[in-house]
Amino acid sequence: MAEFGRQRGKREEDSGLGSVLDLLLANARLVLGVTGAAVLAIATLAVKRLIDRATSPRDEGDPKAEQKTLEESWQELALIKATPKPPKKQRREDLSEPLLSPARPPVPGRAHEPRVCPAPPETPRVESSPPCCLTLQEKLVSHYSSQLAVPGVQVSLASQLAGSICTQLQNFLRSKCPELPFGSLFLSGPLLDGLEALTVDHLHLMLPVVLDTMLWSLIPGEDTVVRNPQYWMIKRTDLEYFPRGCSPWDRFLVGQYLSSNALNETLHKMLVASINWPAIGSLLGSIIYPVVASQDLKLEVKHDQVELSIILFPVVEMEDKVLLAAPPEGLVENLWLESFYRAEVSKLKELDAGDSGARRHCLRILNGICKSHPTLHKLSGSPLTHVVLHLSATSLDWAEESLADRFQQVLEELVGYLEKGVLPSYFNHKINLFCELLEDEIDEMGFMLYRAISEPELLLKEK
Repeated sequence: MAEFGRQRGKREEDSGLGSVLDLLLANARLVLGVTGAAVLAIATLAVKRLIDRATSPRDEGDPKAEQKTLEESWQELALIKATPKPPKKQRREDLSEPLLSPARPPVPGRAHEPRVCPAPPETPRVESSPPCCLTLQEKLVSHYSSQLAVPGVQVSLASQLAGSICTQLQNFLRSKCPELPFGSLFLSGPLLDGLEALTVDHLHLMLPVVLDTMLWSLIPGEDTVVRNPQYWMIKRTDLEYFPRGCSPWDRFLVGQYLSSNALNETLHKMLVASINWPAIGSLLGSIIYPVVASQDLKLEVKHDQVELSIILFPVVEMEDKVLLAAPPEGLVENLWLESFYRAEVSKLKELDAGDSGARRHCLRILNGICKSHPTLHKLSGSPLTHVVLHLSATSLDWAEESLADRFQQVLEELVGYLEKGVLPSYFNHKINLFCELLEDEIDEMGFMLYRAISEPELLLKEK
């Protein structure tokens, strides 16, 4: 009787639990939909069976029954895991449509047609182009052609203008100072010799000063007051036999030395006050005016197509030396700067002709980059040329295909010279081409180039 009561109580509990589950499943269809209700039903049925097996008396000592119970439990759990998940709800196109639509009775005589949702329009596929990974060689050539190359028309026009100004100035000097044996003016500069690019912005106008070698001699730079082997002094000799006035250049003597400062001051006055530049400019279709405040003998030329800066340099050629009237800044007078430009150009052309090399091409790119860079502009010109010449003695492959390798190698060489603070001249190892740079300038340039060794693109960005 007691056993019957326990069974009856259990059935009542089961009946109550079943009623709750039935109610839950009945409402699940409305809340979760058909698929969600099916998943909940399977899960509920499995849990209910597990509870039944846990509360029902087990057949003690019947291993087959226990094994069957375990197998059924694992099968039901696997069934729960294998049940497909309900698909994600699609975004409603019409926000006015309710999220859960009430069930509608089917219309008699018409088959229930499932609602077909229009497919979203396909987004047109854009073929992604592969990333453009240029080599350093290609970047250098592209950078030169796009940013550094100077149109030949501008070079030709600049040469014609400068040549005409040269002729006008030559005629003026011969008429104004016939007693001074000036030689024939001629144009010079990296642009005309293919060593520089970027813009047609400056040219050099060389004014030869012809000296009688019997009356003048050179004093080496080491013996001058600045102790710099690149600066020389020109001394007047044999004054006891050939007193002052025997040479037409004696009017520019300071002590016993031909003063570059005195000669420049005289020429500066002529350029500013004596020459009718507006008339010459009108004749040449341009505007020409001297720069009054400049220490250099500089002319500014403005044309419709080009703008030029022309610097006049008195030059003395003696004992295989080329000396410019370009004294160092400061109170030092009488000094003449030795120029290696002519030797640089000649040596580069000789080397490139011997192996069809790209030294001048590499130098044009380097000059263009450094000249336009706020930190590296003092490296352009002669220092870069001498680095390339030094490197040519050890690196023999200067073919066009090796331009990128030589470019990076020049950067490495420059960093090494900057670390030492010394760049010896290719033609005279006693001369340090970095001697006029400040220590802070050397540090800044060295840091910039050190970064550029691993990232050369830093130098190729537009300024």
